Amino acid sequence: MSIADATLIPAAKRVWLTPARTTGLILLGLLALFALLGPLLVTADPTEQDFAASLAPPGSDYWLGADHYGRSMLARLAYGARLSFGMALLTVATAAVPGILLGLLAAWRGGLLERALELFSTVLLALPGLLLVLILLAFAPGTFGPLYLGLALTLWIEFYRVTRVTAAGVLKQPHVEATRLLGFGTGYILRSLVLPEIRPILITLAAFAMSTAIIAISTLSAISVGLRPPTPELGAMIVELLPYYAEAPLHVLMPGLLIFLLVLGLQLATRSDIR
Repeated sequence: MSIADATLIPAAKRVWLTPARTTGLILLGLLALFALLGPLLVTADPTEQDFAASLAPPGSDYWLGADHYGRSMLARLAYGARLSFGMALLTVATAAVPGILLGLLAAWRGGLLERALELFSTVLLALPGLLLVLILLAFAPGTFGPLYLGLALTLWIEFYRVTRVTAAGVLKQPHVEATRLLGFGTGYILRSLVLPEIRPILITLAAFAMSTAIIAISTLSAISVGLRPPTPELGAMIVELLPYYAEAPLHVLMPGLLIFLLVLGLQLATRSDIR
């Protein structure tokens, strides 16, 4: 379901405990456990090389095999999942907080402030997101900071625009206007009346944003402008192992499968049906 579709479905008619949503939450939970506990349970160093075990198949010594440098695939996948999940979560949190707050402020105040924020967001939106990331990465290639900052600067606009439009619609509802006339404060109205109404849409948007961040991080690393080897990043792992696809196809597919499962879990976890 797209963001536009979600905004047209009344909250009362959304069914949240669907099989798809349950499957997504279970999948995300398992992946989160693997990302959090994997690096603690897998004692192998993801950067330690053992050329004698180059491209070793899955077995007792290496449960998921070893890459072309003899590094444990299980250890690298565990650290890669933590890196992708953690960076995406941090990026979306950094983008969501200012985006939602500015969207609520623009919807509440309107006027010149709203027009100024709209102009600012439109100017940033005219600059392609990946281009902004690449510009920042040019100052410190291969590091975490510019990659994280560039993605956050790109994603906050979506949170701002969706929040502004949906909050403005909620603020025009009769019960909200009546609450305002009765003298209730801004904080109470936004916290108790507006945010509960727009929360499902923001959760869906956050899932899309996390998916975008995970794919962007992997894509940039794959073209050698994001995080670079020997950092165990999923996109970089695919490119590193691609020349050895004929000898070890499973090794190439595992990082891609992990990216697929992360994105699939996020999409299913926010999927809702109409009753």
